[in-house]
Amino acid sequence: MHPALQAGLTIVLGVGGCVGYFFFSNLILDRLIFPPKGKHIARNIRCANMLRPWLFLFPALAALAIYLAYPVFETLRLSVTERTVGGGSVFVGAANYQQMLAEQKFWEALRNNFVWLLVVPAASTAFGLLAAQLTDRLKWGNLAKSLIFMPMAISFVGAAVIWKLVYDARPEGTDQIGILNAIYIFFGGDAPQQWLTLPVWNNFFLMAVLVWIQTGFAMVILSAALRGIPEETVEAAIVDGAGPFQIFFKIKVPQIMGTIVVVWTTITIVVLKVFDIVFAMTNGQWETQVLANYMYDKLFRANDWGVGSASAMVIMALVTPILIWNIYNARKEMR
Repeated sequence: MHPALQAGLTIVLGVGGCVGYFFFSNLILDRLIFPPKGKHIARNIRCANMLRPWLFLFPALAALAIYLAYPVFETLRLSVTERTVGGGSVFVGAANYQQMLAEQKFWEALRNNFVWLLVVPAASTAFGLLAAQLTDRLKWGNLAKSLIFMPMAISFVGAAVIWKLVYDARPEGTDQIGILNAIYIFFGGDAPQQWLTLPVWNNFFLMAVLVWIQTGFAMVILSAALRGIPEETVEAAIVDGAGPFQIFFKIKVPQIMGTIVVVWTTITIVVLKVFDIVFAMTNGQWETQVLANYMYDKLFRANDWGVGSASAMVIMALVTPILIWNIYNARKEMR
């Protein structure tokens, strides 16, 4: 079957299946299970109205159970078992976790993830807030916002390919196509640098890619928050003689602090799961390993499902508290 025809058929069946499910489930509920007639009409209507929301939620809950809940429990099971030669598995308890903690690459990944957590959310939120404040004061601010937000439309792998060209190094004496090396040579550098192989610094070069992508996300959310600030508070500060910096840091920022926290924690979750950029640019070499790439190496290269699943549980353990905090702050902001 032609791919275009297959895609069209999938869309038709998907949409038709959803419409059919909601139509027939409500029909069965109202006609067979709790019909609005007879001596129990009031009770039936009340029960049908109580059950109806769950009919709409059921497909989403089923998808979450199949694609989220089950993989979590299966990963937990794999993290405490070890595969046997015959294809089965044997319970080994915390042995996989002990093996993982004994590996230097795991601690390298954990250390790098910690540095990513310190740099990327702070830089992305700060640049996003700055862009939101400045673009709202420009006539062509919408165009500027579109350009800043554009990297969000690029996949992480696509962004990694673009930035690999930025960091590209050609032999000495030849024209440099990498922008960073071209600038470095122009300002008197002795020789082109292999930026992604420089210990410590290469991690920051990788972080720049994610900051470039996430700044647009932070800008859009924070721009909406800034526009929601009551003008009366700003006008009162101006009347009292406050300068632009005082208005921004003492009037505007405190009023959108809840939104800033939500943006910060959302980017933090992205950082904890970062994989594509590291995989495409360095593959964890030259001391750039991160937890997600370490997990991939164990699962699909070393075929060590026990340690790979254990590292996946570590990532989930780190993400879950931040996710709960993010949901709490989002609901608090809505209230």
